[in-house]
Amino acid sequence: MAKISPTSIKYSIIADFTADGPFQKPDVIGALFGQTEGLLGSDMELRELQKEGKIGRIEVDLVTEGGKTTGEISIPSALDKTETTIIAASLETIDKIGPTDAKITIRDISDVRGGKRDYIMERAKALLAGINGTGMDSTEMETELRESTRAAKVVSYGAEGLAAGPNIDNDKELIVCEGRADVVNMLKHGINNVIGMQGTRFPKTITTLGETKEITLFVDGDRGGNLIAQNVYDNAKVVYIAQAPDGKEVEELAGKELLQALRKKVPAKVFLSRISNSKSSFNRSERKPKYETEPVENVVRRVLTDDDISRLRELASEIKGRNVLILNDDLEVVKNVSALKLNSVSAKDAFVLMVSIASESVIRSAERLKSRAVAAKTFGKGFDTNIQLVSL
Repeated sequence: MAKISPTSIKYSIIADFTADGPFQKPDVIGALFGQTEGLLGSDMELRELQKEGKIGRIEVDLVTEGGKTTGEISIPSALDKTETTIIAASLETIDKIGPTDAKITIRDISDVRGGKRDYIMERAKALLAGINGTGMDSTEMETELRESTRAAKVVSYGAEGLAAGPNIDNDKELIVCEGRADVVNMLKHGINNVIGMQGTRFPKTITTLGETKEITLFVDGDRGGNLIAQNVYDNAKVVYIAQAPDGKEVEELAGKELLQALRKKVPAKVFLSRISNSKSSFNRSERKPKYETEPVENVVRRVLTDDDISRLRELASEIKGRNVLILNDDLEVVKNVSALKLNSVSAKDAFVLMVSIASESVIRSAERLKSRAVAAKTFGKGFDTNIQLVSL
């Protein structure tokens, strides 16, 4: 059997397992080889890969308590990223270890070389700081080192583990952007008072921060950015809104572009008024409807209050699958229908439409029914509407 060289190891697969009975480490190794044999073809047989030195020694730690066995499997790999993930995924198909039912779950696939590179960079920075006299030559490595010493690291913040700059609790002003990549780009250019929303559900951490900090929302320069601006404004106290140039995302802006966009921030109400006026001037006659439907009766809708929005969030648990909940003026669920059957709903009942994912067809149905709002856990991007959008 060929032995894998420590210098050849690229990745390390870490898996957890649980089983309903006692067994020993050789039983685990036997299950790995036996139950993956023939699954991926001869080129990807674990036993053959180990003989060729492409898979290293498989380590198993386990403990048996109360008739159940739990433990960890560690597999070093000299394969490339794609092949390593295929091997890892195949392990989760194993359903027995020895005579007992078992479940294996991949916890992590770590880049061993990445860890070494991180150590090299950290050590190089420490050595650079200790050099006396004149600086290094102007090389690419020096530039990388100098930038890395200036750029702050991303930290995890709040109950949702949002990506953020360090020590944002000490800043009175806070920039809220859409995701982790935006945060990384801003930290790279020295803007540290930043946090990302990181996901489709609106994080309560942002609402809490808005109570004590002056929030500037920084969104992408597209229709999706406009939609997110409205959603965040509905859920948190936003003072200013800044937007990337048309067609650009915050994560791809250079340092100068970031600063220019932030200098052009405007009060939140002014920003939302602008996009509202833009929607009103949009020539809807140029957009062809997907369906030809009968015009609905003219209905007058009341304003949606903060108490109404709180009530809608309480009802969010009733959304099942892809169906749409139809709520009347009293926020009572009067119908639960497929999105394809919204044409059969009476306009007087459709005060609010509630759905898990608000697609364009749902938004257009809400417009046709003259609904006051669409409430959803996730909103699509790229469409204009005057319907109020509520993030659950």
